[in-house]
Amino acid sequence: MAVRVEAPVHETGSGATSRALVLSAVGVVFGDIGTSPLYAFKEASHAAHHGGLSPNVVLGILSLILWALIVVISIKYCIFILRADNRGEGGIIALLALLGVRRVQAGSWRMYLTVMELVGTALLYADGTITPAISVLSAVEGLTVDAPGFGPYVVPITVAILAVLFSVQRMGSGWIGGIFGPFMLVWFAVLGLLGILSILAAPGCWRQSAPPMQSATS
Repeated sequence: MAVRVEAPVHETGSGATSRALVLSAVGVVFGDIGTSPLYAFKEASHAAHHGGLSPNVVLGILSLILWALIVVISIKYCIFILRADNRGEGGIIALLALLGVRRVQAGSWRMYLTVMELVGTALLYADGTITPAISVLSAVEGLTVDAPGFGPYVVPITVAILAVLFSVQRMGSGWIGGIFGPFMLVWFAVLGLLGILSILAAPGCWRQSAPPMQSATS
C-alpha cells in the first residue's frame, strides 16, 4: 500500500508582522550602534584635547569612527558573522553550543576555539553591562549644555532611568523592541538628516575623512 507523504507547508508571516519584527530589531539590535555617537566622539575628542583640538584632529577622529563602522559592520558582520549560525540563531553564545564544550579535549583545536569563544562571551557580557550606563549618562549630560546648573542632578537622573529600564527587562526583548523601536527609528532619521546637512555645509570633511577619495582627488 502506497503512502503519500505531503511536504510540510511553511507559513509565511504577513507584511505587518515583518515590519513589526524589523522595528523591534531596530530597537534592540541596532540601538547599541545608534547610541554610540553620544559618547564615542565626545570621549575621543576629550582624549585628544590634551595635545590641542585642531580641525585635523577632529577629522582624524571622524575618519577612524567612519572606517571602524565600515570594517566592523559591513565586512565583519555582513560577510562573516551573519553566515555563521546555529539552526538559524546567531551570536557568539549560539555559536558556542556548536563546539560541544563537554567533548573538547585538552590540546585540540576545539579547545583553542572554545577559549576564544569564552573570551568573546565575557566581552559581550561586559559590553552589555557598561554600554547602557555610558549611553544614558552621556545623554543626560547633554542637558548641561543648555543648563549648566543641571550638573549635580546628572547622576541621580541617570540612576533613575537605568533602574526603570532594567526593571522592564522581564517583559522580554520583543516588548522592549516594540517600545524603543519607534524612538530609534526617529533617532536614526535625525542622525541621517543632520549628517547630510553637515556634509552639504562642509563637504571638505567628507573628502578628508575618506582616504581613498582623498588620494584619488589629490
